[in-house]
Amino acid sequence: MKQYDFLIVGSGLFGAVFAFEAKKHGKKCLVIEKRSHTGGNVRCESIEGITVHKYGAHIFHTSSSRVWSYVNELCEFNNFINSPLANYKGEIYNLPYNMYTFSKLWGISTPDEARAIISEQSAKIKGEPKNLEEQAIKLVGEDVYRKLVKGYTEKQWGRSCSELPAFIFRRLPVRYTYDNNYFNDCYQGIPVGGYNVLIDRLLEGTDVILGTDYNSDRESFNSLADTVLYTGRLDSFYDYRFGRLEYRGLRFETEILDTENYQGVAVMNYTDRETPFTRIIEHKHFESGNQKKTVITKEFSVECKEDAEGYYPVNDEKNQELFEKYKELAKKEENVIFGGRLAEYKYYDMDKVIESALKTADEVFG
Repeated sequence: MKQYDFLIVGSGLFGAVFAFEAKKHGKKCLVIEKRSHTGGNVRCESIEGITVHKYGAHIFHTSSSRVWSYVNELCEFNNFINSPLANYKGEIYNLPYNMYTFSKLWGISTPDEARAIISEQSAKIKGEPKNLEEQAIKLVGEDVYRKLVKGYTEKQWGRSCSELPAFIFRRLPVRYTYDNNYFNDCYQGIPVGGYNVLIDRLLEGTDVILGTDYNSDRESFNSLADTVLYTGRLDSFYDYRFGRLEYRGLRFETEILDTENYQGVAVMNYTDRETPFTRIIEHKHFESGNQKKTVITKEFSVECKEDAEGYYPVNDEKNQELFEKYKELAKKEENVIFGGRLAEYKYYDMDKVIESALKTADEVFG
């Protein structure tokens, strides 16, 4: 008999939720994590008494009552509402694109005026948009695209908007109301004290080994458990036999500033092409902190090289075809379960990761 029922590769939300569910069903799990800490990209750290989101802003939002109830049973959430701002060469605009944005941009006050301007500007796009540039102009018009979409998006993806697929822009909300809430979901907030509280609760009572790469000694690790739950990169699992799936990476520069309030908002996007970073996060605003100092993080989008952490999958046609090849191999595996954003090569919001992990647990444990 093997030492564990499940070997879980990765301690992010997917792996941690599955471990918690397995423990409830009397199963013993070993979690191995390549990084020196648990939690994956939701990891937080305390600096100057401020909870800092180590890998960029993570705001929990969902319309699933099951997921919201699930996480609130594990830890307390605050009522943070994401209302980011856009900075275009010193001009400040509200996000998501809404009546405050249109009023500032065009000096108008009614939805009918905004619709008329956007309709006139978007008329140049005929038929189905062929790329992100056409999709954006069709949805929000030329002016919004030029000031608030083009520069930010090209920094984010490292290529021209005319070379990016249209679907990337479809997930951004456009509103003809004076509403600065970025998300449409019913529930929103951030764990009080940060996401470590949630991850620690999920992994309570589960064996965890940090700083360990599963792929470096796969056979040895497999011998420890009956079943493997793998949440790492799918191409890495197969030693990149068909080639590497492309990702965009991120680089963070975090500073402690001797001021109480640097930018007045948790997230400020820099939408001009010339500013090298995409956004600045001021962490204390996630929990309304009143500390004498503040901590900011500048976020840079970079090319993801070799085994660097992949943040955003490049879901273009070429990469999707490559992923399908790996997916076919994964279907043939016995005693291996794949899940999470890396294994599924999918951009996942946190609630969708949890939802997927719970669905997987339901299928495994009944």
